[in-house]
Amino acid sequence: MQNFGPFPSNYGLENHGIANANTVYWHMTTPMLYEQIVRRREGDLMHLGPLVVRTGDHTGRSPNDKFTVKEPTSEKEIWWGKVNRPIEQKQFDNLLRRIQAYLQNRDVFVFEGYAGADLRYRMPVRVITEYAWHSLFARNMFKREFIPEKMMTFVPEFTVIDMPNFRADPQFDGTNSRTFIVVDFGKKLVLIGGTAYSGEIKKSIFAAMNFYLPKRGVLSMHCSANYGKDKDDAALFFGLSGTGKTTLSNDNNRTLVGDDEHGWSDDGIFNFEGGCYAKVIRLDPMGEPTIYRTTRLFGTILENVAYDSQSRRVDLNDDSLTENTRASYPITHVSNADRSGVSGHPTNVVFLTADAFGVMPPIARLTRDQAMYHFLSGYTAKVAGTERGVKDPQATFSACFGAPFMPLHPSIYAKLLGEKIDRHDSKVWLINTGWTGGPFGTGSRMKLAHTRSMVTAALSGELDDCETYTDPFFGLHVPLKIKDVPDEVLHPRVTWADGEAYDAQAAKLARMFIENFEQFADAVPADVFLGGPPQ
Repeated sequence: MQNFGPFPSNYGLENHGIANANTVYWHMTTPMLYEQIVRRREGDLMHLGPLVVRTGDHTGRSPNDKFTVKEPTSEKEIWWGKVNRPIEQKQFDNLLRRIQAYLQNRDVFVFEGYAGADLRYRMPVRVITEYAWHSLFARNMFKREFIPEKMMTFVPEFTVIDMPNFRADPQFDGTNSRTFIVVDFGKKLVLIGGTAYSGEIKKSIFAAMNFYLPKRGVLSMHCSANYGKDKDDAALFFGLSGTGKTTLSNDNNRTLVGDDEHGWSDDGIFNFEGGCYAKVIRLDPMGEPTIYRTTRLFGTILENVAYDSQSRRVDLNDDSLTENTRASYPITHVSNADRSGVSGHPTNVVFLTADAFGVMPPIARLTRDQAMYHFLSGYTAKVAGTERGVKDPQATFSACFGAPFMPLHPSIYAKLLGEKIDRHDSKVWLINTGWTGGPFGTGSRMKLAHTRSMVTAALSGELDDCETYTDPFFGLHVPLKIKDVPDEVLHPRVTWADGEAYDAQAAKLARMFIENFEQFADAVPADVFLGGPPQ
């Protein structure tokens, strides 16, 4: 087994049972990985420097192929069910042994770095991949180590072994298909196989942070973050993929902290990552200039983006492979990003929903009980391409706006959120970035310019004492007027051609909220139920 690259770690792959690999590439720089990617035909170099790669059949996450090992150190803490499916220790161990055998005489790439910008809470992680471009993805997405001595003595707390070309045997391994994402909290190890979608790597580490940090009083969150005039003017944007976290947090008038995953400690918020992973389908260079610029930079990975084979220019409007085209890039590509990845406590907390029914108000100020209710509900629509098999938006409820990545019961995260909102007097808003004028297929997506005006008004304090009306179906307090937003947009029923059809759809969605929330009846205070639709 030959080691190659700057500063191989003394804590070798034999500690993971990996022996007789061909060449182990350690701590490769971005140019070195570019050379390997092109040489191995894993990706193509584009005009101005980004790389385009293909992820094959899997162009989004595979939630039905994700499992958690049922083992004694974590078994009693896991929120078992549709999200966290159990798999036996014996099955995990068999998978691991076969992967170890698979790696004999194969080249592997090793990235080592950290999840978490706060030194007190960061987690040392190691990502072992068979693709060079997956190693570059890890280099983009996690915090890097730059000190040679620390690289050589690096010992991971959590490890991901990512082998897209290794496939499970469902009958033998207990998986749903030949694809698998399996986490063992006892061994602090994740195994990924049968999928080249790189998002599985980052979300596996996010799940680990979601397991460990709440035990230390830190709220782990699926959200983006930025701040205004100073770090004490911070804002959080919660939401599932496709709701606008990355787009809305990239604001030229504010400083970006991070675009997807953060922790909220007693000292403030901190980014888990060292990069961004943005959707780029039909990216508007005028409306989203910061993200657009990254698609034209060296170091950016473009997943499943179409391009002209002669000019090597990308076409961000082409969805022939997937709606879920993605860009992975280091946060240093964002000129107005805070390199430290930390800020103060949030003054404002924003919940983003992409309402496919087209009945939710575009913005509402939430009471404390409403904030808890909507955090636990996590209503949105799954946007096309984000998960495998999703072609049209589908209404869904995802607790904490990130249930697929939450190993613990949602009430644990909600309790922490409530305590921190109370302690720091944070204002909470619900913003609908979804449809207006009708449901998906009839109405239209909310205009980004209008949403930006609403966000600006909320974060600036303009709406703190504004006049509101109460939505009859959801009990939400909606501003009557916002600068640069047409009045009718703030009244969803008015935007529909058929008011009675709106009433029927709104009543239907309100019932869905009530039915979904029944699962939390024994886990939250009775007052929180009052934060939902009137019954």
